[in-house]
Amino acid sequence: MTPADSAGGRTPKRALVVTVSTRASAGVWDDRSGPVLREGLLALGLVVDGPVVVPDGLEVEATLRAAVTAAYDLVVTTGGTGLTPTDLTPEMTARVIEREIPGIAEALRAFGVAHGVPTAILSRGLAGTAGQTLIVNLPGSTGGVRDGLAVLGDVVLHALEQIPGSDHGARAE
Repeated sequence: MTPADSAGGRTPKRALVVTVSTRASAGVWDDRSGPVLREGLLALGLVVDGPVVVPDGLEVEATLRAAVTAAYDLVVTTGGTGLTPTDLTPEMTARVIEREIPGIAEALRAFGVAHGVPTAILSRGLAGTAGQTLIVNLPGSTGGVRDGLAVLGDVVLHALEQIPGSDHGARAE
């Protein structure tokens, strides 16, 4: 039984994986982190589309906006969160999110550092909501994605229930 099945018969949450890589989108190399992210989200019981591979820059913003319009519950990006001049995923994400959730991004960085990756603090990834969609930026490495899944696995289903207010109507306080 998946977490979605055990959620009282509710419809499983839908997720979109977006790989941000100018070189992978041009066919210069294969997307390695997107498939890892997809498998990890499937293991959480989510219905997952993608990975969609896009170049860094304005196409990231357009893809995120389209995902919000398509009513995805969750969009997780991988890549474009570093310090190079072409790493623009956080800037494009900031244009889309309406409410930032800094605790998620902080936890992602802290997990990496706590597990022997001091450079995890260099990730500029963001997390927040746009409409009813949770958007989270992860680093572009497979290790960064695995670390991100370890953090998200503990909280993402609860967050997805909270965003539309679904977790408050069913219980008495």
